[in-house]
Amino acid sequence: MQHEQMTGLILTGGGARAAYQVGVLKAIAEMVPRRSTNPFPVICGTSAGAFNAVTIAVYAQSYRLGVQYLEKMWTNFTAHDIYRADALGVLNNTVKWFSGLMLNGIGINRMNHVSMLDSSPLSELLERAFPSEKIQENINAGVLHALSISASGYGTGQSVNFFQSAPGVKPWQRARRIGVATLIEAKHILASSAIPFIFPAVRINREYFGDGSMRQLAPVSPALHLGASRVLVIGTGQPDKQSPRVQVDEYPSLAKIAGHALDSIFLDSLEVDVERLERINKTLDLIDDDVRRNLNLRHVDVLQISPSQSIERLAGKYARHLPFPIRFLLGGVGAMRRNASNLVSYLLFEKAFCTALIDLGYQDAMNRQQELIAFLGLSPDASGSE
Repeated sequence: MQHEQMTGLILTGGGARAAYQVGVLKAIAEMVPRRSTNPFPVICGTSAGAFNAVTIAVYAQSYRLGVQYLEKMWTNFTAHDIYRADALGVLNNTVKWFSGLMLNGIGINRMNHVSMLDSSPLSELLERAFPSEKIQENINAGVLHALSISASGYGTGQSVNFFQSAPGVKPWQRARRIGVATLIEAKHILASSAIPFIFPAVRINREYFGDGSMRQLAPVSPALHLGASRVLVIGTGQPDKQSPRVQVDEYPSLAKIAGHALDSIFLDSLEVDVERLERINKTLDLIDDDVRRNLNLRHVDVLQISPSQSIERLAGKYARHLPFPIRFLLGGVGAMRRNASNLVSYLLFEKAFCTALIDLGYQDAMNRQQELIAFLGLSPDASGSE
């Protein structure tokens, strides 16, 4: 596996939105030879994208089998698999939340481990679903070079990239972001997926961690540190489009504000980082090759696949599939309105919505089939062949 030829796969966060990534990966599985091993030597996952990333890493010996496993998981998800969605579970967490706030107000700290939802079902699912020892086996077999899972440290404020790799990859430290070598386990996925306020933080070693999309200033960076020379980025939000500014008289609901905050966490830094990388590439193309080599600078090809349709509007169509206690809870903050479905889209782990997202991702990728084949260096005649 040559350094110059390594392709990195970056799977971003977004809660239930990450089902979109499965559709893109499914389309790619039809473009590579049928019995192909993992075409992405470097895999980086964040938040719900970490779940997808680890699955591909575990099944690196058979890429298509890994994608099939992912599709089966996502198309059979219910909210109950990810968080307590029953009336008792929702009531218990709500009571803890409000009692903690009141006690905190009089100086008694009882806000430990309090969040809007209880993610213990996800913790149990991850413990059952992932044979983490397979990651090192695949690294030793040469079908995987490195896997990285990002999480945000509440104590240090750093974006921490936990990575497991072949020999030769060194930990790194940059402004507010570090790379730490470790053995990837279920707890790293759980920590990376802990959406602030919604899911509880997860303790790893000395620190509590939350969703990896927070404080992630450079989402593409881990793949480059791990040796990738080109990166495929699968996002979960539409690329920024300059919309005309209009007058809005209605005060935003709590759900609208929360959805806006989550978009800022999950989507904005990726767009900025990809734009920055493309700008650097254009600058490097103007510099003489010898100068670039002396400065240890290299052009990094990047291809981004993002939803061609609004996931928020899609979520509005399927919001009714959420269990009643969750609909009741979200309705209280205005999240069940069609024009405020962003928050719902992050929590809508239900079969109908996830299947619709997989179908959208598949179609978006197939619409760019020739571009993907060229980017990944595949033979146009090899798709689906033995």
